[in-house]
Amino acid sequence: MRKYCFGADIGGTTVKLGLFDQDGIILEKWEIPTRTEQEGIAILPDMAASIKEKIQAHGLAMEEIAGVGVDVPGPISEDGIVPHTANLGWGYKEVTKELSELTGLPCRAGNDANVAALGEMWLGGGKGHTNVLLITLGTGVGGGIVVDGRILTGVHGAGGEIGHIHVDDEIQECCGCGNRGCLEQFASATGIARLGRKALEESDQPSVMRGQEMSAKVVFDAVKEGDELAIQVAESFGKYLGKAVAGMTAVLDPEIIVIGGGVSKAGPILLDYVRKYYKPCAFKSAKETPFALAELGNDAGIYGCAKLILG
Repeated sequence: MRKYCFGADIGGTTVKLGLFDQDGIILEKWEIPTRTEQEGIAILPDMAASIKEKIQAHGLAMEEIAGVGVDVPGPISEDGIVPHTANLGWGYKEVTKELSELTGLPCRAGNDANVAALGEMWLGGGKGHTNVLLITLGTGVGGGIVVDGRILTGVHGAGGEIGHIHVDDEIQECCGCGNRGCLEQFASATGIARLGRKALEESDQPSVMRGQEMSAKVVFDAVKEGDELAIQVAESFGKYLGKAVAGMTAVLDPEIIVIGGGVSKAGPILLDYVRKYYKPCAFKSAKETPFALAELGNDAGIYGCAKLILG
């Protein structure tokens, strides 16, 4: 009997869902609002109702469905328990137990960045490899680690939180995690924008970045135009991220390093700046570890969720 499964990527604004067949072919994808009010009490029931609607619409029998994979934006244990997730309003929540009860289907869960890494390993930038380090550069910096085809979750569900590696002793602003000097403050979209604003403030050098609302895209578009001040910002970004990744590969020794998230849309030029500072700091056996851009975009999460179920 042919099997199907659902993937559900829970974000702070929307839940992205997909229906997959056993070969990883996506049959339909859609979104529903993430209702975070009242401590997010409606999120899982809304997901279950939407999944049941699609089962009926596609004429599927329950025994044809292998299960539902789900990811959450924060730590989650291997048995699907969330201690707290600020963006969703949840405190302690037994996610897989509750969703399984609501849908009548087996459920598995993981952290969103880790699950995205699984998706990229399966059918994206890391395809063909079973040991993958994924770094997502968005509003924050996320990380996902896959070892021998399995997500490295960690005892607290926080495996792969590369964004909170300490990389700087001088910065006075706090990271969202409450610490100071986290990689996220320098290599995320907001971090790159902050570096860009700082560069403009500290120099009277002409730059195409002046007069624009600063963003990571503005910085890398200017880099592509040969803007000297933007290149300085890109060098700073590459130094922070390249050295941090070198430290991670000394521990993990992955087959491939995949970089995704909105910032990665800058393309191969972004990888050039990271490699420049990665190679001199990397352990000898990891110096030639290849870098690749993620390929699944915003769908990496739902693909990874499907892989959780399909194995």
